[in-house]
Amino acid sequence: MNIQRLKIFNGKILTPYRMIPQGTVLITDGIITEVKEGDIEVSDAIEINANGNYISPGFIDIHVHGGGGHDFMDGSETAFLKAAETHARYGTTAMSPTTLTSEKKDLLHTLELYDKANKKNINGSQFLGMHLEGPYFAMNQRGAQDPRYIRDPDPEEYMDVIASSNSIKRWSAAPELKGAIPFARYLISKGILPALAHTDAIYEEVLEGFENGYTLATHLYSGMSGVSRRNAFRYAGAIESAFLIDEMDVEIIADGIHLPAPLLKLIYKIKGPDRIALITDAIRGASMPEGESIIGNLNTGLKVIIEDGVAKLPDRTCFAGSVATTDRLVRNMINMADVPLLEAVRMMSSTPARIMNVVDKKGSLVKGKDADIVIFDKDINVQTTIIKGRVVYEL
Repeated sequence: MNIQRLKIFNGKILTPYRMIPQGTVLITDGIITEVKEGDIEVSDAIEINANGNYISPGFIDIHVHGGGGHDFMDGSETAFLKAAETHARYGTTAMSPTTLTSEKKDLLHTLELYDKANKKNINGSQFLGMHLEGPYFAMNQRGAQDPRYIRDPDPEEYMDVIASSNSIKRWSAAPELKGAIPFARYLISKGILPALAHTDAIYEEVLEGFENGYTLATHLYSGMSGVSRRNAFRYAGAIESAFLIDEMDVEIIADGIHLPAPLLKLIYKIKGPDRIALITDAIRGASMPEGESIIGNLNTGLKVIIEDGVAKLPDRTCFAGSVATTDRLVRNMINMADVPLLEAVRMMSSTPARIMNVVDKKGSLVKGKDADIVIFDKDINVQTTIIKGRVVYEL
């Protein structure tokens, strides 16, 4: 059996809490075996010269719908594979393919295709399991989710969906809905992460949800309640609740449009890098020209307009998903939110790895972990993407 060794040298290595100014990473059969300062002499390794650029853990996107003209709801293996390849070019080494609110049969078909595509996915971002977004949402906070399919949690339905696949790792829902607490507890029993999303919940409802498993806030600020009045009395909404509950994780669309600089700074100030996961929430329009597009299934999805670096509903009353890539998220946190490079990378690697329970294998450049690595320059322009020791993209 041939042992494949890879040596990445002459770069600034980003470890979880420090930068090695000039270092080397050694990889054997897809696993990191050494991370050291200076140049390490190895006789039998393929060498990659980082040319003084940053050697970073690969980016982990835990909420993404598609890219490169493809959506995970398109109903084809090709859509999974091509979207994964698209995002790998921008530094994403692992991702959670995400669904939209849909009919049950479409959900089951998507899960079936995920399993088939996952076995063939060698050139794109690795799949971490499926993230089901909906259909158990508050109608008032649906955003671009198709209102035809929004409903309360149905035990017969969700038990059947979960029984059909071992690939579901996360399910986003509104915790205030009838049946949403038993739903969360069932998810936890099956090893699936409940996340609160598209919700009109007030603090008391969010707190109950958190205590029963809703420990992650899906795309904070988007599709969720803020302070509201009910019979003249003010109530804290889901946004304030995510800030108040210290242990709650949040994900943010740091495309610079869904959240402007002041809100990026506020979230970072309150939650910190160990509780924030940067996400693209990208639709098929990521890395594509601006103009008309579709969110969700190519034949049955909603029409959207891509302009100003974001997707909008045709009447321009609402954003309809982002067209960001992960390199853009890291760049924005540095340039717009004044976040140090190491912490911006942490929010794009080790924090999402912990949230998705893969931190033992992914999220940092540490001996024994998967060799998921991205090399980028001072402006976060990706030069090389390496997944499990295999170069899948080179500029």
